[in-house]
Amino acid sequence: MNNKPAPLNYPAIKRRKFFVNTVKATGVLLLAPLVNKASNFIAADESYTVGQVMDMFIKQVPGGALTNTVDTLKSGNRDIKITGIVTAMFATIEVIRKAIDLGANFIIAHEPTFYNHADDTKWLENDEVYKYKANLLKEHNIAVWRNHDYIHTLRPDGVTQGVLDQLQWQQYADKKLPNIVTLPPASLSDLIGHLKTRLDIQMVRYIGNPAQVCSRALLIPGAAGEERHINGINQVKPDVLIIGELHEWETAEYVRDARAKGDKIALVVLGHIASEDAGSEFMMTWVKKNVPGIKVTRVKPGNSLSFM
Repeated sequence: MNNKPAPLNYPAIKRRKFFVNTVKATGVLLLAPLVNKASNFIAADESYTVGQVMDMFIKQVPGGALTNTVDTLKSGNRDIKITGIVTAMFATIEVIRKAIDLGANFIIAHEPTFYNHADDTKWLENDEVYKYKANLLKEHNIAVWRNHDYIHTLRPDGVTQGVLDQLQWQQYADKKLPNIVTLPPASLSDLIGHLKTRLDIQMVRYIGNPAQVCSRALLIPGAAGEERHINGINQVKPDVLIIGELHEWETAEYVRDARAKGDKIALVVLGHIASEDAGSEFMMTWVKKNVPGIKVTRVKPGNSLSFM
């Protein structure tokens, strides 16, 4: 019997338009269960090309290849034989240099390489930073594949799984909707302390009483947008909403007004990178499992911004 809930049709997220799985039968959004297991393995003594690894991952995604996606090669080509793989949140110049040092020629990145969501480079043709980075990749014949839409379309979402693992919250996550986490009761202050320690964050932004008790949490990494945040609050009724990134005039103002109305909802803003970087750990584990014999390394680009 198929009990998998049908997805809700939320409006497209302004910046992202990334693929999220939501549920209708229970009235709550988020994810459907179970990652498909790998099929069609290549013998361990054979070499792999970039295209073969890309196709292997895509075959495990419900629905297979997407027709409208940003998950394309940003450098290199599908026929490059892989000497090593680096998984990272961003293919920064520092990450590229690390890949070169490791003898790796395939970078699987979650976010854009060239400073905009679609990696459009026409406007950057005369930009010295762009040219340096593009030439560095070309000189060393490095392929960069953005894996954003596909990893978010896995069931459950691969980034969320990576974050739950790093937070050591898997045992508390809902089995069908792992973005809903029921934790042992703790103060908001202690919860924030755990987030900072486990995710290696110097500071977070928050709304709420540090002493208030939190147990039911809604975890939405990345930049999901205000509609998903606010709909999630209304549907899940969490004590605390934990997100990656927001526009300050949207979700934060809603939470401020909700608290003024008398609601006990709290908000924790981790930062986009901090909230999704653990997805690169998930990706590294996937490569180890599905691409035997290829050296894979997770490289952390760290936060581009510092706190003063």
